[in-house]
Amino acid sequence: MKVKPAQATEKQLTGASAEARAEALLIEKGLHLVERNYNCKLGEIDLIMQDKQTLVFVEVRYRKNAMFGSALDSVSVSKQKKIIAAAQHYLLQHNIRNTAQRFDVVGITGSDMQWVTAAFQAVV
Repeated sequence: MKVKPAQATEKQLTGASAEARAEALLIEKGLHLVERNYNCKLGEIDLIMQDKQTLVFVEVRYRKNAMFGSALDSVSVSKQKKIIAAAQHYLLQHNIRNTAQRFDVVGITGSDMQWVTAAFQAVV
């Protein structure tokens, strides 16, 4: 989330902090950052990482608490479709073909952070 601190809302700052925490976790686990906050008309991808030979599209979700479900529970099928469409756009724009890909989710609920690899798949 690209946010200028002087103009950012509390929600934007919280989102940027969650994304930074998720990025740090993934780097600690051996992934390498490719791009942050890829935006196109089809949607946004919070983090694009490289895990060995696999390009990983990461959705980061934050919930203050689990009163209305965990952060992981908040990635709806509709949201998955937007992420997949944005990923396909990214691949086309960067002329990337024949590369393994996966869609991960990092959910942060309160102080608990969970990383789910291959959380969903693109249906071709």
